[in-house]
Formats: sequence, structure tokens, C-alpha cells
Amino acid sequence: MREELIISGRMNPNIDPVLHIWHWQIPLYLFLGGLAAGVLFFAALYTILGRGKELKGAVQYAPFVAPVALVLGLFALFLDLKHQLYFWRLYTTIKLQSPMSWGAWTLLAITPLSFIWAALNIRIIFPNWDWRFRWLKDFEAFCRKHIIKISWVILVLSVILGIYTGILFSAFNARPLWNTSILGPLFLTSGLSTGAAVIILFSKSHKERLLFSRIDLVLIIVEIFFIVHMFMGFLASTQVQIDAASLFLGGPFTAQFWIFVVFLGLLLPAVLEALELAKFKIPAVIPATLVLFGGIMFRFIIANAGQVSRWLY
Repeated sequence: MREELIISGRMNPNIDPVLHIWHWQIPLYLFLGGLAAGVLFFAALYTILGRGKELKGAVQYAPFVAPVALVLGLFALFLDLKHQLYFWRLYTTIKLQSPMSWGAWTLLAITPLSFIWAALNIRIIFPNWDWRFRWLKDFEAFCRKHIIKISWVILVLSVILGIYTGILFSAFNARPLWNTSILGPLFLTSGLSTGAAVIILFSKSHKERLLFSRIDLVLIIVEIFFIVHMFMGFLASTQVQIDAASLFLGGPFTAQFWIFVVFLGLLLPAVLEALELAKFKIPAVIPATLVLFGGIMFRFIIANAGQVSRWLY
């Protein structure tokens, strides 16, 4: 009798019965990163368009959330790292084919810019604020002089950051649910929607809230289109991707996805925002909060379901 020894990585912990190595830190980081990207995108966009004084919620108030969200998101990512003391090695090389390399360098650039943007508007919160050091005053003057150029940089980086939060999943080819190019634009759209929701919460102008309710309504429609397109792609693909889609179509993630994400996070706020635009009195905090809830639930569900989906059956 001939004996053979088979060595497989499937014997490792957290591999069988399903891969489960990404916990709450990753979807939380992706949510906060997408939210920050959405807020900074609109702040930069309307600064470039010269509407900063008109849309103070988007350009001045809401951007204070961005650096906080980025720091908390990076801290969650740091907690997830296995070798935390070696995170700096990500910045010893640039790999254009690596989504993590793109993300690391984008975060390195956009995080300090988010602090600078908040610092330029700090007198909104503290009217008597004064930079004690001369070089800080000179730096503030320099940034204000080149605010349009800074806005263009932030605009580009925010789009990259928003797309990256989805590509981080889609580049993981071993998970059929994540192996779709639609995740990049889907996560970007979701991040812009949560960013618009934050601006609605911070806006003190009814006109501005209506503008961003209209923008958010369009983004929700686009997001639903991407979700439908994603499932159509799965169902028209190979058996493993059909099985991945079945996780949401009668499988263990059906109820939580269609109730928490699609109904509460997309359809209901879309209806409420449409009613608000039709001049019904709808408290702006309700649809905005629902959008934020749907955004974070979407990332948690996709992260968990993706680790359940696999090629080997």
C-alpha cells in the first residue's frame, strides 16, 4: 500500500468551515474611510465651484468629521494588524499592482490634508482662535492662497480612497462574492452617500439640506442600480458565484441584507428624502441617520458574507 502525505493550508485555524480572518475592525475602517472620502469630496468640489460661503455645512462644518473618522479608521486597521510594530514597512515601497499599497499612500496623503482643512475653519468653533507661532500663521495664509489647488488634490485623493475601500475586497480573488469589479464604484457611491448624509446633519441651511437630499437621492438610486447589477452578474456567471449570490437570495444573509441595507438603508431614506423634496415636513436627521446605518451595515455584511463564500465545495 502506498501512503501519501497531503499538506494543506486548509488545516490552519479560521480556514474551515469558512475563512474568517477579518473581524469588525476592517468593515468599520472601510465605513469610516468611505465616509471621510465622501465629506472631503463635497467640501473640495464646492470650494472649486466657488460655493463655499453658500454651502457652509459642506465646506466648513462637516469636514471636521473627516480627520476624526480617518484617525478612528486607521486605529481600527492598526488593531487588526498581526505585526503592528511593522506597519511602517508599507511605506518603504510603492506597488502599483497592490490595492493595499495604493490605500496606504492615499491615507498618508489625505489624512494630514483633512487636518489642514479643519484647521482652516477652526475659527468657526473658536472665534478668538489665534495661532501663536508665526510660521503657523504663514502656513495658514499659504494654504488659503492655494486653496483651489489643495481642493483639487483632495478631490482626486477622496475618489481614490472611496474606490479603494471596495477594491480592497474585489482584489481578493479567492472569495467569489468579492471577486467583482462592481465593488469599487459601489463602495465609492456608498461613501459619497454617507458623506452627503453627514453634511445634511451638520447643515444649518434648509436650502443646503434640500440640495444634499437631492444629491443623496440620486446616489441611492445609483447604489441600488449597482447592487442589482452585481447580483445579475453573479447569477449569469459560474456556479460558485451563483452560490455566493444565494447567500443573499434565501441564504443566511438574506434577512439582514434586504432589511438593514436595502430597505432601512436605501429605500426608506430615499422615500423620506423624496417626500422632503415634495415639501412634506420630514426631519432631516431621520433619512440621514438611516443612510449612515445602512452604510455601516452594508460593509459588515459584505465583509462577513465574503468570507463565507468560497471556491471549494
